[in-house]
Amino acid sequence: MSEDKYRKAARTIVKAGFLPLPINDTMIKLLKLMVNEEQLDFIMGFKRKTSQTMEELKKNTKMSEDEIKNNVKKLAKKGFLFNQPNSQGIMVYRLMPLIMVGAFEYTFMKKLQFSEENKEIADLFAQLFDELSDFIQTNYDTILPIFQRMPPFDRTIPIITNNIEGKEIQISINTELEIPEEKIVTTQNVKDLIEKFDEIAVGHCFCRHHQDLLSNPCKQTNLRENCFTFGKSARYVVEQGFGRRISKDEANILLKKSEEDGLVHKAWHPHSDISKAETSICNCCKCCCGIFDWWRQGSTAMINSTNYLSYIDKEKCIGCGTCMEKCPVDAIEGDDNNKAERNADWCIGCGVCAHFCPENAISLLEGRRTVFVPPPRLRD
Repeated sequence: MSEDKYRKAARTIVKAGFLPLPINDTMIKLLKLMVNEEQLDFIMGFKRKTSQTMEELKKNTKMSEDEIKNNVKKLAKKGFLFNQPNSQGIMVYRLMPLIMVGAFEYTFMKKLQFSEENKEIADLFAQLFDELSDFIQTNYDTILPIFQRMPPFDRTIPIITNNIEGKEIQISINTELEIPEEKIVTTQNVKDLIEKFDEIAVGHCFCRHHQDLLSNPCKQTNLRENCFTFGKSARYVVEQGFGRRISKDEANILLKKSEEDGLVHKAWHPHSDISKAETSICNCCKCCCGIFDWWRQGSTAMINSTNYLSYIDKEKCIGCGTCMEKCPVDAIEGDDNNKAERNADWCIGCGVCAHFCPENAISLLEGRRTVFVPPPRLRD
């Protein structure tokens, strides 16, 4: 009976996200470690609607207000429940998925001790990611159209702005994707983005922290506490102990250090809608970032919104290979003359290549686009 309830709750949690996660023994083991059995009935109250008010929850869970608040308090502390008021001041309770963005991210955003339980949770998530890859590869032709219909997961904000060319880029875009409209104006300078918000919180990079617990530390940076949230997301992070409140000055210092280490600024928006204000910024490394890593492992497509495309001046390029080494998505290779050549279909416009180019041979061309690169097919 308990096993059956966990599987029903797992289905509800998976439906709260957009990744086609397999509901298997690994997921059930994870949930048993993170969620008490008495909380399963409450979770299943979100089966038909992910976000609900108190009155809706009373109707759908058949629980009293005190029972609901008790469940909310416990599940919010574990990153399974987001509880913040909407723009009308009405408290809304939203069930979070296991991954992107939910329990995985919030679990590893806070500083964890190297305990046996935390190590087991880290191992089970790693196992689940491997099994997700197997699931996607086994069902590749069926799942690829699902990825093609998805909006961008995140939005790249360039690491630099001093060498942006005032040119429109002309490249082909997959017409099946939901492309953001040109009229939407988004903040393209990370400093300007910080200035937009009065409430800023910082937590640990969940991807690097997860890898630390797997005894696989980052090869690119020693920075850990540089995952930012804004507005009501920042309030939630601080209230639940996933991070701490910081000033704009401290945020800018941490962002500058992130740029010095070649980390990529990736902004997240509610429901991947870039017309809405940003909720967070990740500062991603090449080796640990889940989005990059899951794509390479064949678990998901790379779907990214960007306003920029790198441009390489072949006359200035000396073929040193720095940009090839630094590019987080391997979008630059050497041509027949060993000079850098950029793959426009893969470039996410992060500016890392331009930032580190010793000859100043790389600039960024401007123009909104969506990058879509399917998961590699790893099986015949």
